[in-house]
Amino acid sequence: MDDSSSTSSSAPASTVPSSLPSPEIQTLSLGDVTDEDRAKAAKIKTEANQAFASHNFVEAVRLYTQAIELNPLDATYWCNRAAARTKLEEYGFALLDASKAIEVDPKYAKAFYRRATCYLQIVKPQLAVADFKRVVALEPRNTVVQSQLTATQKLVRRIEFEKAIEVEGEKDPVERCHEIIAEGGCEVEKAYAGPQLSTGDDGKYVMTEEFIKGMIEWFKAGKNLPRRYAWEVILGAYSHFVKEESLVDLELQEGVTCDVIGDVHGQFYDLLNLYSLTGTPTENHCLLMNGDLVDRGSWSVEVILTAFAYKWLYPTRMFINRGNHEAKDMNRTYGFEGEAKHKHGEQTYKLFAHVFTTLPLATLVSATKAPTKTSTTTILSPKGLKRYFVVHGGLFSKDGVTLDEVRKIPRIGRQPGQDGLMSDLLWTDPQTLPGRGPSKRGVGIAFGPDITKKWCSLNGITCIIRSHEVRQDGYAVEHDGLCTTVFSAPNYVDQVGNKGAFIRIDAEGDQKYFQFEATPHPPMKPMAYAQGGLASLMM
Repeated sequence: MDDSSSTSSSAPASTVPSSLPSPEIQTLSLGDVTDEDRAKAAKIKTEANQAFASHNFVEAVRLYTQAIELNPLDATYWCNRAAARTKLEEYGFALLDASKAIEVDPKYAKAFYRRATCYLQIVKPQLAVADFKRVVALEPRNTVVQSQLTATQKLVRRIEFEKAIEVEGEKDPVERCHEIIAEGGCEVEKAYAGPQLSTGDDGKYVMTEEFIKGMIEWFKAGKNLPRRYAWEVILGAYSHFVKEESLVDLELQEGVTCDVIGDVHGQFYDLLNLYSLTGTPTENHCLLMNGDLVDRGSWSVEVILTAFAYKWLYPTRMFINRGNHEAKDMNRTYGFEGEAKHKHGEQTYKLFAHVFTTLPLATLVSATKAPTKTSTTTILSPKGLKRYFVVHGGLFSKDGVTLDEVRKIPRIGRQPGQDGLMSDLLWTDPQTLPGRGPSKRGVGIAFGPDITKKWCSLNGITCIIRSHEVRQDGYAVEHDGLCTTVFSAPNYVDQVGNKGAFIRIDAEGDQKYFQFEATPHPPMKPMAYAQGGLASLMM
């Protein structure tokens, strides 16, 4: 490893994953507040604002909570905590806080605005429209919110139009792209001077390491591939994804390692740094990207084409799980749809959207050598070996789900929705409390350490490795070592200041954790291609 990364074989103390729901939301009765309490609350609010400005959003939530406990009659405290929770992607909790601010002050425009943006984040633009209208009614001269209202209304109409088209039926995008190619409608432009795809003896394009290296340099120069090459890369990866089950089995033979990579979110320059640390796929080294390759970051097309090119070239050494952002509604909201259409056209986006549905939902990484490091609490497979269930989100809203059930989930052509096994796999989060609870995101559920232990014991799983959430250290070991979160987008959306990380697993099932810092990138903000009411927000 070079100087930009660090490694350890044991995990640090878990980063605080999130703020818990505030009991006062349900139980507080708004009574009189003393002048002394008001003064103390105002002082704490100043400290909270400083934490927020420093991007320490967990600390900001903690301090705003203290201010609320002292003076629940001040709507700004509720509204500010909603803003901090939004930064932590706790949109469900943020909605509750914004609603409480509105209850305290029904004419507080900023609270309606906060709630509207939360509705957009959880892909409920219809509800956002109503709150944007309230802001405009309270502040008629607010042209920024007026433009967000107009954009969100257009988004709602477009969603309704697209649903009507889907009911009528549309040709499979893979078939349509093959037709266009066969008709000569997607040739490489004569003026193109970038890396060239090679052809095999049958005249069909093939992927090479040389092309990938040239493509990366082309991307770094700020240039796009020809649409035909983009299609070939997507279709090449698709040819392998479509053959895989919803749960992929990966056995690590002696001498083989696998690096598990968390969310990348379109941060192309950080991905290149990450690949320099992990190494690219080889006969003795696998990469497993655990979803959310796209959205938010403004080089999502470059990220996904690079990953798909490696999948095409090394189908048994490059693995990609689906994340909750490899989905139409998220791509529409968080920028990938706009970016793909801008760089390669609408048909290319349709192709991406369909191929995303072919991505496996989870990967079972199994050791093949007996473990030398275990404890009395280590859970092993029926063969007495370590194995890891790698999934983007987490566990299920019901007990008793088996690996075979996951393997058989019908996924191709389907979107995750907001309930069912696929949604659970892509959306759920761990919580510190036992049992199951409401999701801080507003979608899915949260599962406790007892749920994790019960499921791992049922299925002979040593540990669940999941992503889906920022961790300040890049990773965190939770639920008594049975659940590890890994996140690989350092300084997430240019704001959070977190490290990135990846996990290396060997043939005995031992894990090592590697951390790395963010890499400089060209001057383009996150969400540059976002559409609708979020387009003016830099998340």
